[in-house]
Amino acid sequence: MVVLSPGDTAWVLCATVLVLLMSIPGIAFYYSGLTKSKNVLNTIYLAFIAFAIGSLIWVTYGYSFVFGQSISGIIAYPTHLLLTGIGINSLSGTIPEYLFIIFQLTFCGLTGALISGAVVGRMKTSAWVVFIIIWTTLVYIPIAHWVWGGGWLMNMGALDFAGGAVVHMNSGASALALVLVLGTRKDTALRPHHLGYSVLGVGFLWFGWLGFNGGSALAANGLAASAILVTNIAAVSALITWVILDKIKGGKPTVLGAISGGVAGLVAITPAAGYVDTPAAIAIGFSTALVSYFAIYYLKPKLGYDDALDVFGIHGLSGLWGAIATGIFATPAINGVAGLLYGNPNQLTIQIIASIATMVYAFVVSYIIARLIKATMGMKVDEKTEVKGLDTQLHEESGYRI
Repeated sequence: MVVLSPGDTAWVLCATVLVLLMSIPGIAFYYSGLTKSKNVLNTIYLAFIAFAIGSLIWVTYGYSFVFGQSISGIIAYPTHLLLTGIGINSLSGTIPEYLFIIFQLTFCGLTGALISGAVVGRMKTSAWVVFIIIWTTLVYIPIAHWVWGGGWLMNMGALDFAGGAVVHMNSGASALALVLVLGTRKDTALRPHHLGYSVLGVGFLWFGWLGFNGGSALAANGLAASAILVTNIAAVSALITWVILDKIKGGKPTVLGAISGGVAGLVAITPAAGYVDTPAAIAIGFSTALVSYFAIYYLKPKLGYDDALDVFGIHGLSGLWGAIATGIFATPAINGVAGLLYGNPNQLTIQIIASIATMVYAFVVSYIIARLIKATMGMKVDEKTEVKGLDTQLHEESGYRI
């Protein structure tokens, strides 16, 4: 008989609060520091409103469609709309079901907020709100069910410990689709107006990510501790690698490069955190810095898409590499699952299939949503608004005294 564990409950309560720090204020500070000063408040607003919308959708119908009885592995039958039928004594494993619900809520809200970094400085707030409502319903919820809620990818054996597919590949592919429809800014240069804000934001992200990955064990045990350890190791490995790449390319290390590398490492280890050991974490961190660095400095200029804060380059592609690396480095010593290096090449095949399915679905559906919004209500602010800044033009506010 499964009973409530006070230790597990206490840990996941703490982990939930840590993940909340990633969106509020982690993403807000990280993204807003990278933008122009005239768009700092709008950038914060996009992240906040996305988190709020995702949270409300999650308790209204999202949780029910993700974690209910699966219908052919595609979506769940909604038995708990508005969380009806769930009480304070209901359990999900050894923790209260309400706790599992809000822990998963933070993932839903965060994923939408991540996308906002791609569109800063040029998207109508009304269009953003409509996009997030439809996107959460048609993209996030189905993918979360496929991977975590008993859907077809979970039944296939796909491994995604804390959101490499559900959060990062999903947000990255969706961001790319959105910016292709939205179009470019007049000034596409990345000139952070307050890099200190971004460093603070990444600090909150890094701190919260330990709950993001460690909390996904859903228990206060050795697996949670291992997930926290490899999360930090992958992040520092990627940070150091990015700094070296900056030194080679430009002759000087940069703070922007350091925090970009750290985030890339955190992203890449997310799907693998509960399946790999420390040497693998070092390898994942090192290699993912190469992947995202190439995407930002070579792939994006060549293809010409305007992903303002590199959501696709960092979250999408590091998430993709992390999922594939899970199929390579997963060791039975951590969680009983073997990857390619431990004699199970089939796991790598499964990871590749799951990654392709996630990114293609997220991209295609997001692209269709964006095209429909553009055709009906428009997506991009007018040139005057973009030049003067979205803070004063859309919110009648300023982040700084004028």
